[in-house]
Amino acid sequence: MRTMDYLYTLSGFVVGAIVGLTGVGGGSLMTPLLVLVFGIPPATAVGTDLLYAALTKAGGTVAHGRKGHIDWAITGRLAVGSIPAAALTIWVLAQLPKGSTVIGEIISHGLGFALLLTAIAILFGRKLRDYAGKHDESPLRQRHLAAITVIVGAILGVLVTISSVGAGALGVAALFFLYPKLSPVRIVGSDVAHAVPLTLVAGLGHWLLGGVDWALLASLLLGSLPGIWLGTHVSAKVPEHILRRLLAAMLVLIGSKLVFA
Repeated sequence: MRTMDYLYTLSGFVVGAIVGLTGVGGGSLMTPLLVLVFGIPPATAVGTDLLYAALTKAGGTVAHGRKGHIDWAITGRLAVGSIPAAALTIWVLAQLPKGSTVIGEIISHGLGFALLLTAIAILFGRKLRDYAGKHDESPLRQRHLAAITVIVGAILGVLVTISSVGAGALGVAALFFLYPKLSPVRIVGSDVAHAVPLTLVAGLGHWLLGGVDWALLASLLLGSLPGIWLGTHVSAKVPEHILRRLLAAMLVLIGSKLVFA
C-alpha cells in the first residue's frame, strides 16, 4: 500500500472510533476530512463517502433488524420521500456543465450547510424531543404525521445526496421530533435502516457521474470497521456529553469554513 493509502485507513479508523463512541460523525467528519485535509475533489469525496456509509450501515441494519429495533413503517415513509429526491438531485447535478467548478461549489456549500445543521441537531436534539413530546397530542400533527415524515425524507434525500451528511444526526433529530414517544433505540434503528437505501442510491448516482474512488473507499473501510468496533466497546467509559459537544464545535468550525470560503 502507498503511504497515502495508510493515511486514509488511519483516518477511517479514527472516524469509525468516533462513530462508535458517539453514534454520529460518519459523513459529517469523513467528507470534510477528505476535502480539507487530503484535497480530494468535493464530488469524489461525497460520492465515495455515500457508498462507504451504505456498506457500513448495512451491517447495522441487520443487527437492529434482528433485535426488532426498526419501525419499518417509519423507514418506508422516509424512503418514499428520500429516494425520489435523491434521484432527482442526481439528475439535476448531471445537467450541470461537465468540467466546470459549479458542481464542486454546490457540494462544498451544501456540505458546510449540512454540517452546521448537524451541529445544531447534536447540541439541541434532546430539547427538540422534549418540546415535541409536550405537543405530541395535537390533532393536526397526528393527522398529517405520515405526510410530514415523507417531506422530511425528501429534504434528507436532497441534503444527503449533495453533501453525504444528514442521514445520521439530522435523521435521528427529525425522528425524535416527529415521534417523541418512540424509544431511542427504535429511532436509531429506523434511521440506520433508512440511511442504507438512501446512501446507496445517492452513491450509485455519484458513481454514474464519475464521483467515486473505489481504491479510496476500500482504504477507508479497512480502517473504519475495526474503529467502529473499538469505539462501541469503550463508549461506556467515556463521557458522551463531552464528546458530542466537542464534535458539534468541530462541525461548526468546519461548516463555517466551507460555507463562507
